[in-house]
Amino acid sequence: MNPLPPLVIKLSYAGLIPFVVLALVVQLAPTPLNYLGAESLAGYGAVITAFMGALHWGANLHTLGKNPPGDRWEDRNAWIWGVVPALVAWVALHIYIPVGLLILASALIIQRNIDKETYQYYFSSEEACGAFMRIRNRLTIVSVSCLVWAALVMLFLQD
Repeated sequence: MNPLPPLVIKLSYAGLIPFVVLALVVQLAPTPLNYLGAESLAGYGAVITAFMGALHWGANLHTLGKNPPGDRWEDRNAWIWGVVPALVAWVALHIYIPVGLLILASALIIQRNIDKETYQYYFSSEEACGAFMRIRNRLTIVSVSCLVWAALVMLFLQD
């Protein structure tokens, strides 16, 4: 039995809809709709990148005051890492869109790799952590693929 509630799974996968739809808009829509789709995809990618960083703050706020001081990840790194993705996403929104899309894709991959090592501190069981990371891996693959594909379309396939 999956320890993640069905609603969490459904909402997680629903979050991929804008990535897929907007990447298709970039690929298939005529100008200027393709550029509007790219801007919207960058905006959505930035929101998700910031959201994934904010999960660290949420997890740490939940345990604030419950754990004895001295855990380096909780005392310092999780708070910092909770803000860094939002700053990277903000920068990505202010540069040439295809490059911004690639930065967002890279940020999501880096976040996934860091989170793989840190989420163990946030879950009450290895089973729940493993289930979340399995879905997280799928979500990251699809979202990164959409961001990279849209960037490549803009760089190499558009007139």
